[in-house]
Amino acid sequence: MNSTNSVERWTQEQTQALFDTPLLELIFQAQTIHRQHFDPRQIQVSSLLSIKTGNCPEDCKYCPQSSRYKTGINTEPLMEVEQVLASARRAKAAGSSRFCMGAAWKNPRDRDLPYLEQMIRGVKALGMESCMTLGSLTTTQAEKLAKAGLDYYNHNLDTSPQYYQKIITTRSYQERLDTLDKVRQAGIKICSGGIVGLGESANDRAGLLMQLANLDQPPESVPINMLVRVVGTPLENNQAIDPFDFIRSIAVARIMMPKSYVRLSAGREEMSEQTQAMCFMAGANSIFYGCKLLTMPNPEENSDLKLFSKLGLNPDKQQINQTQTEQMLKIAKRITEPDTALYYNAAD
Repeated sequence: MNSTNSVERWTQEQTQALFDTPLLELIFQAQTIHRQHFDPRQIQVSSLLSIKTGNCPEDCKYCPQSSRYKTGINTEPLMEVEQVLASARRAKAAGSSRFCMGAAWKNPRDRDLPYLEQMIRGVKALGMESCMTLGSLTTTQAEKLAKAGLDYYNHNLDTSPQYYQKIITTRSYQERLDTLDKVRQAGIKICSGGIVGLGESANDRAGLLMQLANLDQPPESVPINMLVRVVGTPLENNQAIDPFDFIRSIAVARIMMPKSYVRLSAGREEMSEQTQAMCFMAGANSIFYGCKLLTMPNPEENSDLKLFSKLGLNPDKQQINQTQTEQMLKIAKRITEPDTALYYNAAD
């Protein structure tokens, strides 16, 4: 399927054919499509804060926040609203345009909704886009989050339907699809992607992207994660994925979902600058910014800015005629300001 405007559904054969395309040809196709819909120099920048950490009842084999695994994670209850907003202010000052809040729940409780709604309104008042990932939602919960002004809801499919049961048994694939449908019906944009390196096959990667692309409306944001092998989780000894296989997944995601933002998410700490550069060439145009993704390491802001400078990329909403040096000095100055008493210091 070469037309990016086709309304036909992607088949397994068509998707697999993309994965079988020679890599450099695939990247060329992806970059060509990318330029039809996006400024190739612009990168959307998000920050992510864990607003409730650990003690999750799910058994996701990759996740250090599961209560079933001993990973040394310090559990924390739901953060106070002002603590969250202090972090959002810091993220905005450092250059992020979207603030994502994640809670290690199977699903939020109704009694938590008023606090979550306050967080959303507070982030919106700062002029930032808001995003949350809280687990499964009821229709009423999705509607309340939408009414509060939530822009995006993250709920990943993780992998293909066929491989899913080998990774998670406490939540069905259909439950994930149902939550995405409730979020869409409530008028919230969808952020949904998956993880590469779980032990899945290339066919499974094709199956994951086919599921995402064949939603009634593809996700506006598609995070592609590289597995972070956390000691204490069942996947700690998984073989590291070949960077070219990861780049290939990025390129296929761009071709299949041409209007979506494709985000480099977890695992960037282990990627070389060259790997990240090829991901941007393959159509990635969004990153998580800062030194922690929930409980996982992430490159520091200064490292990202240096890479942007080398590649001639601009964090979104920055003027292209502003020099890279000016951007780096401006944002780096804010990054090095002392933490406040309430700020969540992800480096600790």
